[in-house]
Amino acid sequence: MSKPKVLVMKKLPSEVMSYLSDHCEIIIPSSNETDSLQFSALLGEVEGLIPAGVRIDNTLLESAPQLKVVSNISVGYDNFDIAAMKARHIIGTHTPYVLDDTVADLVFGLILSAARRLPELDKLVRDGGWVSSVRDEQLFGVDVHHATLGIIGMGRIGEAIAKRAKFGFDMNVQYSNRSRKADIEERLGVQYAPLDELLATSDFVVLMAPHTKETHKMIGKAQFALMKQTAIFINASRGALVDEEALIEALEQKTIYAAGLDVFDQEPVDPANRLLQLSNAVTLPHIGSATLKTRNDMAMVAARNLVLALKGETAPNIVPELR
Repeated sequence: MSKPKVLVMKKLPSEVMSYLSDHCEIIIPSSNETDSLQFSALLGEVEGLIPAGVRIDNTLLESAPQLKVVSNISVGYDNFDIAAMKARHIIGTHTPYVLDDTVADLVFGLILSAARRLPELDKLVRDGGWVSSVRDEQLFGVDVHHATLGIIGMGRIGEAIAKRAKFGFDMNVQYSNRSRKADIEERLGVQYAPLDELLATSDFVVLMAPHTKETHKMIGKAQFALMKQTAIFINASRGALVDEEALIEALEQKTIYAAGLDVFDQEPVDPANRLLQLSNAVTLPHIGSATLKTRNDMAMVAARNLVLALKGETAPNIVPELR
């Protein structure tokens, strides 16, 4: 019996490729040109797809009549056109859980970097600006410990952030979510707060919500106006959740103290983006889950999701809307 053909659009660890090759015939495109005739021809042959930077919509699916499963190597799946996939009975999977602690670690890196101005002060030292004429108070930041942290989106990563805040930094933690999480409130000692109240009372606001029609641009000028002038805003979810121009304005006008960002409206970020000129913005290249171990683990989870689905078994990580 021949193995099912799968199209793999990104470089994977050798052990993951070995696992896939035991169960599938692997096809690797020779270029990243997803609108080429060659890519469309390859799609026509495959039953499985591990994508990279492509939207799974009607246009793509029309070129892939045999496709059965798309396996994302990410917890997010906003590249899935759910309606189009559902209409064609395409299984869509993702990689939750495995990256939660790694992303939570990075969020605290952003919190500490923005609060204590670490990138800015590192540059000052490297540029020879640490001189006797620079007064200590010019280098001051703000405390993280015992401050109030507001988390927008209390999913698995939000919970991991709350643990670090509560038990590592003695922070007062509150959260806003579509539904209350009574078990987390009891277990971690965190409090639920309506969004506007959370924004007005938090020293640090961490955005960890998924990108949906309802959350698109959910943080804009009105929300920044509610925040404390000393507040620090962190986004490690999706750039599209934030009105970026409103964020730039809030940072330029000191409506808020600082921001720490791992995501942007346009990625890679435009080098002309004004955020990159602001000393009170810490900017990272969307590396929330980017450690070698976590990325390797994510790739293996995606490969197993793919293989199980192609075998007709229930993959453990089918996205909720396609179950």
